[in-house]
This record gives sequence, structure tokens and C-alpha cells, in this order.
Amino acid sequence: MVWLKTLYKVNVRHFLAQVKLCNFEYPKGLTIVLSALAIAAAIFYFLPFLGLLCFIVAGWTVYFFRDPDRVVIQSPGIILSPADGVVQSIIPSALPPELGGKRGYTRISIFLNIFNVHVNRIPIAGRVIKTVYHPGKFLNASFDKASTLNERQSTLLEVSVGEDETIEIAFVQIAGLIARRIVNEIEDDTEVRAGARFGIIKFGSRMDVYLPESYVAQVGVGQIAVGGETILATLFSSEDTRPTFVKM
Repeated sequence: MVWLKTLYKVNVRHFLAQVKLCNFEYPKGLTIVLSALAIAAAIFYFLPFLGLLCFIVAGWTVYFFRDPDRVVIQSPGIILSPADGVVQSIIPSALPPELGGKRGYTRISIFLNIFNVHVNRIPIAGRVIKTVYHPGKFLNASFDKASTLNERQSTLLEVSVGEDETIEIAFVQIAGLIARRIVNEIEDDTEVRAGARFGIIKFGSRMDVYLPESYVAQVGVGQIAVGGETILATLFSSEDTRPTFVKM
């Protein structure tokens, strides 16, 4: 019986923690889940085989809207990943036009596939200067041009790096080929905490983080990032930018 208790503690608890649904601050996700389950049940009553297939789809919907807890580092000068996914690129870039287009930034792009957790988190504590919605296309989010052409929600954040010194960073939620809905609950001129949940992108997407050149990337292209836990970059690090990783 000891091994059964161990199995429950290690595997079942972990699974239940992973499939915990998004908090009620994202009620539309819960509405989609309940609607999918209700439709599946109705179809199963008349067409059992087709209903079983619908239950599989409904089960995936539950899995998509999962919201696992994360162990978040609370430390100034550290940029956390705002999303789960694969680091797609790390390139010099200007801020998006809707945030002023200022040059001298590094853009770290994270691609989220349909199986990743899609709840987004604040990358660093600071004050929200503004958040701007920009309509656009729904190209594959893995394409580099998705950063400029796709529908997106951009947030500009003022971060304190000293007693009287502040810098600005930005993070952008980008809709993808399947994603058609961006949820962002951030309000202008509010203080936010690193790792706090702030929104979700439904069904496949991309997240771009824009950092001043004083930040040094601590991830490499191809690396898997975990929202709220993976350190994307640090301020004035003595470490060089990490190279692209090779899967072995």
C-alpha cells in the first residue's frame, strides 16, 4: 500500500495541479470548457460514438485552460518568462510602433503551441505605463513577421533599477493562426508584481519581450521556457548571451 500512496503523491497530485482551471478572472475560459462538456453530453445521448469523440475534444479544452501554480523568483533585475513555450528568436529590435518605436532593444520571442499553458504572467515588477490593442492578421505565430503583422496586445512597463533611475520594458501578446482571442486584464498606471497572472491567449500564440540593451539574455534559441519561472535575462550580467542550444 505504501507504493500506492507514493504514486498518488507524486503523480496524481501533480496531474491535478496541472489541470487546475484558470482562475475566475478569466471566466470566458470556464464558459468555453462548460459549453464543450455540455455539447459533448448532448451529442453522446443521441450518438454515443460521436459523443465520445466530442468528450475527447472537451477534455483537451479542459487541459488547454489549465493554470498550474509556479514558484516565482522575486528579485529586482531579473526578467522572468511571461509564457510557456519555446524561445523562437533573440534579436535586436525597436519597440512596436504603438509603444513609440524606440530603438536599442533586444526582442526575445516565445512561441506557444496548442499544448502549452497559455496563462500569461508579468515578467518583472513595475508600473504599467500603457497597454495598447493593435488589430492585425492571424499568421502562423512562429513566423518572425507575426510580431508586426498579427493582432496583438502590447504593454509598456516602467521598471525601477535604482533610487532615482527607471527603464522601460515591453511585452506583447500576439495572436496566431489558431488563436483568435487575447485577454489582457492589465490597467494603465497600476503597479504589477513579477509572476502575477494577467491574461491568456486562446489556442496557440506568441509572446515577445522587449528589453533594453543593458539586459543580457540567459536563455538560448530552442530552449523551453516556463512562464513565471524561467529567467529570460538579467540586468548588467557578467555572463555573455547564451548560444543556441542543440537537442541531444
